[in-house]
Amino acid sequence: MPSLKTTYEVGLDFLEFLGQRISKTDRNELRDIYNFEFKRFVTVTQSHLLSVWHICFTRFIHVRFCFILSLCSQKRQIDVSLLGESYVVEVHYKVHHHGHFPATMYFEFCPEADPPGTAKPFCIVRELEAVVQSGLAETLGPESPYNPKQNRRLRPENRILEEGVPPERLDLSIYLSIYLSICLSVCLSVYLSCSILLNHFSTYTALSECALVTDLCMKNYKERFHLLLHLEEIQMEVDIKKYDLYGKTMTLDKSNKKLLILKVPGVAENRPSVLRGDKLNVCLSEDRNQPITVYEGYVHSVELERVKLGFSKTLLQKFVKNMKFNVEFSINRFPIRLQHRAVELACQHRLGDVLFPSDKGTGLTALPHLSMFNKDLENNPEQKAAVQHILSGTSKPAPYLIFGPPGTGKTVTVVEAIKQVNKSKATTHILACAPSNSACDLLCERLLGYVDAHRLYRLCAPSRDPRTVPQKLNWNKDHNSFILPSRKDLMDRSVIVVTLVTAGRLVSGGFAKGHFTHIFIDEAGQAVEPECIIGIAGLLDPVKGQLVLAGDPQQLGPILRSPLAQLHGLGQSLLERLMTQNALYQKSQDGHSGYDTRFVTKLLRNYRSHPAILKIPNELFYENELQVFANQMEREAFCCWEHLPKKGFPVVFHGVMGKDDREANSPSFFNVTEIEVIVSYLNKLMQTQGKKGLPKLSANDIGIITPYRKQVEKIRKALNTVAELNKWKDIKVGSVEEFQGQERKVIVVSTVRSSVNYVKMDQDFNIGFLSNEKRFNVAMTRAKALLAVVGNPVILSKDPTWQRFIRYCELEQGYTGFDYKDAEGEEDVVSRLASLKISSDGMQPYITLSDQKYESPLQQHVHPEWRSEQ
Repeated sequence: MPSLKTTYEVGLDFLEFLGQRISKTDRNELRDIYNFEFKRFVTVTQSHLLSVWHICFTRFIHVRFCFILSLCSQKRQIDVSLLGESYVVEVHYKVHHHGHFPATMYFEFCPEADPPGTAKPFCIVRELEAVVQSGLAETLGPESPYNPKQNRRLRPENRILEEGVPPERLDLSIYLSIYLSICLSVCLSVYLSCSILLNHFSTYTALSECALVTDLCMKNYKERFHLLLHLEEIQMEVDIKKYDLYGKTMTLDKSNKKLLILKVPGVAENRPSVLRGDKLNVCLSEDRNQPITVYEGYVHSVELERVKLGFSKTLLQKFVKNMKFNVEFSINRFPIRLQHRAVELACQHRLGDVLFPSDKGTGLTALPHLSMFNKDLENNPEQKAAVQHILSGTSKPAPYLIFGPPGTGKTVTVVEAIKQVNKSKATTHILACAPSNSACDLLCERLLGYVDAHRLYRLCAPSRDPRTVPQKLNWNKDHNSFILPSRKDLMDRSVIVVTLVTAGRLVSGGFAKGHFTHIFIDEAGQAVEPECIIGIAGLLDPVKGQLVLAGDPQQLGPILRSPLAQLHGLGQSLLERLMTQNALYQKSQDGHSGYDTRFVTKLLRNYRSHPAILKIPNELFYENELQVFANQMEREAFCCWEHLPKKGFPVVFHGVMGKDDREANSPSFFNVTEIEVIVSYLNKLMQTQGKKGLPKLSANDIGIITPYRKQVEKIRKALNTVAELNKWKDIKVGSVEEFQGQERKVIVVSTVRSSVNYVKMDQDFNIGFLSNEKRFNVAMTRAKALLAVVGNPVILSKDPTWQRFIRYCELEQGYTGFDYKDAEGEEDVVSRLASLKISSDGMQPYITLSDQKYESPLQQHVHPEWRSEQ
């Protein structure tokens, strides 16, 4: 049997091991307890030394929990059984915050042995987690256990297709003409490449070595982008099948008996993406006879979480209530086909000097003196210079770039440049594009009043629901309908505003190369390069035409499905490629002259945010060059808010020890503890708005950003649950992508992540906040006057960008919530315990506190409850 000295030293070693988990004072107190108890039992058998460990660990756990928890005081007894004997450790703790608070208990035992000296110490580990939550958190918790396995079925191959009925005014001939205009070589390329990729991976590897490894140039331009687009399309095909539905019912549309209504969860968030004019296939769930009859349904409209479908008369005649269907979703190949055609046309029309520009043919040109339509630009030297250079064409044939960091007015600059170009010559024809309908609508609205109505047209895709188009755009008051110009009338318009994809209609619609003297692309950083050139290839004169790209390469780029396509550069926009790989668009090496203003202008004046909100993004992404020009009254509107940790500093980081949950078959994460904190902030804003100099707020003044769809869903549910927030239930809650280009007086950010393992998964799959600095940049720069970030500081601090932001909040006294220094070193302790080769019997007690002894965000009062789960 080990000597008393050896046993005593083992205990001291373990106390030293615990040293990093507790304060110096508590460590010394624990050592004193240990020494005292050891002396008391020095004359008894060594098995009784278990009592020493009992006392020491009781004290250790007490110290551990008192150090981190608060709001109510409770105790928990945990039974540790050993060789028929039972030892009870009583845990005391106090709780200050909502959340999940784990602790690891380590017990080392050295039993009696016969013969003496043959026994080895062994260990028992217990994991304990205290959960403190309100009634709201219980309401928002997992509806069912997470089950990643989904019962997916193979789609029937032996089928008979019944064609559906397309919506009215969906001009299918337009799509047909575009398809026919796509070169035969492109179609053949699609077929061959898809076959190669699906059936011969080794051949794909050889292709990738020659087409993907070398630097992009005009010689490999077609091959590179055709291959990347095929990769993306294949992944889209795989992903869309995950949304297939089984055993679903449809209802008859009361307003139109020829349509059936299908509920599609997530369709409002483009999960799956379904647009007017798309097709879904359905078959009867009980149909087992081969061949299966599949009914094609055209989407007539998309409304919240349901779609209206037009089917053949055959299905409508046999349709009865509660009839069950299996539903197949399919991707819309039209945009990708247009991109294939665009890269073909780019090579045919020799756009090399536009896509890979050099300074040949450019020189110094005298800048014109201009009277600005927007007088604010007179006092902004960068915006004014950009407009002057665009009007004088200093960069041609190279594109002119407007590098617009958040809130610097790049869209304002684009609109002013369009007005000036339109005014300069009667023969100019301008094509103004953006990736999204909302961005195009904004461009058109800002041009109204400055460009004659009969010279301006907002061209929309046939798939767009007319009810979503602002009525002041192309609205005929006399006939109460949208103006639909003829082809000749459209060609006579001096300014056409259109999305990048819909611009492909113009290429097939009789517009000759060089028709447009100027092509402007706003938010150019959000489109893949083949999409960006849809409206360029075939429409822009490669020598005389002027291309203008406006955007920010430091903000979010295009969204891709295929990891392979992302890896090989499809996710990089034309704007970002030029700014990172072309010397014309980079800062001079001398460090003084900055960018060459003949080719690019960086806007420097931020008109959106309080300097405290702007500081970290400015330092990390914009070389600290951004200048604060936001209206002082607006940006300081919340500087005196009573709930700020520090008055005058409208940035809050609220530390939360939450838990990232999943439910049912959804892989998306949510964190109810963070939602509780968000609700508490909204309640405080509701109670204080319009008081003590604070502005009155509407739902449109507040935005909530979070990276996970399930968290979006749970937050919306909370907004509809909490009665006090009824007036604000329409607050926009969405992903970072949904907020790009937008701003709010108040922005609340929920980061969700609380697990190291899941964060590693996010980094591997390039999702979430931690893996993407651009996502961080966009989220942090949407707020004008108040930014509140809710998250787990222990997890977020593992990323250097987030660590910089959290330290900044600490230094400026803007940090509140859980004191994460209590949890520092947790990972190191866990890894060191693991190195001791301790085995646990798998028991993991959980303690749940329903915090009903205090006032919750819902202001509910209930009696405390304990719930233990194995």
